[in-house]
Amino acid sequence: MAEIDNDTNEEAFGITDRLVAEVMAAVAAGQGEVLTALLDHLHAADVAHLLEQVDARDRRELLTVWPGDLDGDVLSELDENLRAEVISQLAPAELAEAVRDLESDDVVDLVEYLGDEQQEAVLDALDAGDRVVVEQALTYPEESAGRHMQSELVRVPEFWTVGEAIDYLRSDVILPDQFYHIILVDPRLKALGYVTLGRILSHARATPLRDLTEDTFRTFHVTQDVEEVAQAINHYHMITAPVVDDDGRIVGVITIDDAMAFLEEEAEEDILRLAGVGEGSLSDRVIETTRQRFPWLAVNLVTAIFASLVISLFEETIATLVALAVLMPIVASMGGNAGTQSLTVAVRALATRDLTTANMWRVIRREVLVGLINGGIFAVVMGIVGVVWFGSPMLGAVIAVAMVINMVVAGFAGTGIPVLLEKMGVDPALASGAFVTTVTDVVGFFAFLGLAAMWLL
Repeated sequence: MAEIDNDTNEEAFGITDRLVAEVMAAVAAGQGEVLTALLDHLHAADVAHLLEQVDARDRRELLTVWPGDLDGDVLSELDENLRAEVISQLAPAELAEAVRDLESDDVVDLVEYLGDEQQEAVLDALDAGDRVVVEQALTYPEESAGRHMQSELVRVPEFWTVGEAIDYLRSDVILPDQFYHIILVDPRLKALGYVTLGRILSHARATPLRDLTEDTFRTFHVTQDVEEVAQAINHYHMITAPVVDDDGRIVGVITIDDAMAFLEEEAEEDILRLAGVGEGSLSDRVIETTRQRFPWLAVNLVTAIFASLVISLFEETIATLVALAVLMPIVASMGGNAGTQSLTVAVRALATRDLTTANMWRVIRREVLVGLINGGIFAVVMGIVGVVWFGSPMLGAVIAVAMVINMVVAGFAGTGIPVLLEKMGVDPALASGAFVTTVTDVVGFFAFLGLAAMWLL
């Protein structure tokens, strides 16, 4: 058995450079037993992370040499861009064994982005009842609560006592692997409340369950946006969010761990979109990565040309005073950075529902004032630089005033543009950056060169 040493400087999610090297050495030597010793003790998330660390050829060889059964939890943890590749290498029997013990929401997450053939292979591996549940979930909108809920839950009549609930849980009934609440329902399966396991265990057997219900109870419709559900779970400190159909009948739940994972994923997507790289990952192929980034680079090129057209209006001014060409990038750059700061705050606040119509103008005023104050400070600095560097007090005044104007506009645009785009139904994280950059570049160049044309010539 290979010795496993996790004491290295490069550690990420339990995977070290040394461990990766040992795994690949075992793969190259065809040592299946050594590979099993290295991998079987790892958490599913660590195995998935290791598979994402190596290239496609090494991944194929690893799965061929490894005699252990690939856990379904590993497939759930894998980057969605790699799942199809890994599943295509599994025999039907291996795939059936992998997905058999997964909860319904994990199976839905596994199959929703697969091709028809691979999706059918996963569905064929499920029991008839589980397949019906998964197929029903797939009929709901992609970002809905119904698509992301798990159907495994514990529900009991609302007139039961603690003792009856405990006896039920100890019977041969099939329970979810993890659950936090028992949901109380009426004869029509309409959710009426829920009780935590902790409260059940801490009360006498004769205590009615309805007397122990939690104040946080609220239900969510199957078609409701899952991000709204996740935000509600976070806002109200919920552990379980019951999901109901049109008749108010309980059909599933979204648990806090899934909600937090979704919010983290959304935050990561916002960061990537702000940078104009879409939803790419390190496992994407070159062509796919190029395709994702090209459109926004093209948009950036168009906006850059527009800013250049503004500069071309002042060719004679620049030719007369070359110092303008040296200083004008500073004005645009400072405005761009200030705009990006406001933009990042605004986009995140919109995502978390902290920025609303009620406080929108207050936030915009704050950002404008911040731009005004910072612009004034840096205006003084650049005014002095203009005098010292080029010996021209008026040049210093021009760049100082232009700096203030652009910083104020940056604060307004960085907050206002994301709000406007969201009201238009456009993802502010994806589209705001190009517009804010264009505004700060155009206003910066126009203010600086326009003032120079009026005051210096």
